[in-house]
Amino acid sequence: MRDLLKEPLHRSDELGAPIPDSPHAVSVCIPTWRDNIGYEEQEPRVLDRLQTGYPRFVYNGFCQRLFEECRRQFARDGEVCQAYPSAAAAERCVQFLLSKTSAKPRVSPLEMHGVFVVCFPADDWRTAMDFWQHTGAGVSSRQAEACLMDLPAVDGRPAEASIRHRIAELNQVSSDDVFLFSCGMNAIYALYRALADILPNQRSVQFGFPYVDTLKIQEKFGSGVEFFSHGNAADCEQLESLLRDESICGLYTEFPSNPLLESPDLQRLSDLARRHEFPLIVDETVASFVNVDVLSAADVVCSSLTKFFSGAGDVAAGSLVLNPQSSFHAELRSRLSQDESASLWGADAIVLEQNSRDFTERVQRINDSGLQLARFLSDHPRVDRVYYPGLSPTEPYDAFRRPEGGYSGLLSIDLADAESRAPKFYDALEVCKGPNLGTNYTLACPYTLLAHYRELEFAESCGVSRYLIRVSIGLEEPSDLIARFERALTTI
Repeated sequence: MRDLLKEPLHRSDELGAPIPDSPHAVSVCIPTWRDNIGYEEQEPRVLDRLQTGYPRFVYNGFCQRLFEECRRQFARDGEVCQAYPSAAAAERCVQFLLSKTSAKPRVSPLEMHGVFVVCFPADDWRTAMDFWQHTGAGVSSRQAEACLMDLPAVDGRPAEASIRHRIAELNQVSSDDVFLFSCGMNAIYALYRALADILPNQRSVQFGFPYVDTLKIQEKFGSGVEFFSHGNAADCEQLESLLRDESICGLYTEFPSNPLLESPDLQRLSDLARRHEFPLIVDETVASFVNVDVLSAADVVCSSLTKFFSGAGDVAAGSLVLNPQSSFHAELRSRLSQDESASLWGADAIVLEQNSRDFTERVQRINDSGLQLARFLSDHPRVDRVYYPGLSPTEPYDAFRRPEGGYSGLLSIDLADAESRAPKFYDALEVCKGPNLGTNYTLACPYTLLAHYRELEFAESCGVSRYLIRVSIGLEEPSDLIARFERALTTI
C-alpha cells in the first residue's frame, strides 16, 4: 500500500494540461475563471491548448486519433465517426441520431477488439456528442489505444472479479449482484434501459437537483421525467400526490447530491417505493460505500468508480449494486447479466483494481480533511455558505452513515459578494483546477459554469448559484489545505 502521508500535491497551472500527467487522465487543467468561460464559449485560445478533458465531454487523444483513422477507412465526404465497444452500443447511437436528426448514420465493424464505427454527417456532430456524453457508451481511451497500436487485449476478468468482490464486501451482498460498466453514466443508462423494459411507457422521477447527465438521460431517452428540484419535505408531499395518480418506472436520487450536498429523506422515499411498487435508485458516488450504507433503502445503488473508488483520476468506470431483497432483483439481475455493456475493457479493469486497493484508507483520511476544511470555511467572514453534509444539521445523512463512516470529501461554497469575489478567489486558489471529483489530490472547479453554462438561469432557479465553486478534497495535509484556502480568501 502507498504511504498515504506522503501523497504529493498533484497540481498543474498550465492551461490544457492533463490531470494527472497521464495520456488516460480524466481531468484537464482550466486554471482561471476566464479560462472556464472560454472553454464553454469554445474560444480557440482555450480549445487549442486542451491536451485532454473529462472523457465524456472531450474526446481523449487516443479516441480522437481512432476516430480520424475510422473516418479515413469508412466515412464518405462530409462525414465523421465515433467508435463504440459493441454493435449494440453503436446501434443505440444510430437510433438516437435517427430520432433527433434527418441523418442516415451507418455502422461498420472495425474488426479489431470488438469495436464498431458509427459514421454520420459532420453537421450532426453535436447530436452525436450528446449521445456520447449522456450515455458514456463509447470506447475507453485504453481500448482506443489498443486499436491504434494493434495491442493485444489483456484478460481483465480476474481484476473485474476482484473489483466486484471488493464492492460486494462493502455492501454485504454477493458478487453476482455487482455489475461493472465503462463509467458511472453508462451504468445509469444501462439501468434506465432495463427499467424501461420492466415497466414500459412510464415516466421516471428525479428527486433533488442531480449531476447533469442523470437528468438528461431521463429527459432524452424514455417516456419523460418529473423533476423535483429541491428534494425536500415539500417535494415529498408533491411526490406523494403524483404517485396517487401515476405509476412510475423508477425514482432517481443522489445521496448526497452533487453539487449542493443535500441528502434526501431516503427512508420516506423507500417507504413510498414499497407502497407504490417502483424501484428506488440511489447514486452514492459523493458519499461512497465506505461512508454510507444506502442499499437497505434502495433497490439499486449506482456509483461512478471514476471518483473516490479509483482516486488516481486515470481510469473511468461505474457500478450497479442490486439489493437482493428488492422485488425487482430477479428481473434486473437477469437483464443486466445479458447486457453487453456490463463489463470493462481489460486494461481499464487492471488499472482500477490496482487503484482501489487502498480505497477505504484513502476515504477515511479524506473524511477528516473534508470536515476540517468545511468548518474553517463556514467560519470565514468572506464565505456566505458552505454546502457539506458534515455541517449541522447532519440528518438525514446520519441515518445511513456507517458506524465508522464520515462525510466524504466534496464541498461547495458560495462566497459573500460572489459576483466580484468568486473569480478572484478561484484564480488565486493554489490547488488543481478542473472537472472530476474524488481524486487523491484536491480539485476545484466553478461547477455551475462547467455543467450548466447554457442553462444558468435554470440552475439558479433550483438553488445552484452560477458563482458556486465545488471542491473535492484530496490527501494533502489538512493544515496545508486550509492555508491555501486562507491565502486565496485574503486576495478578495
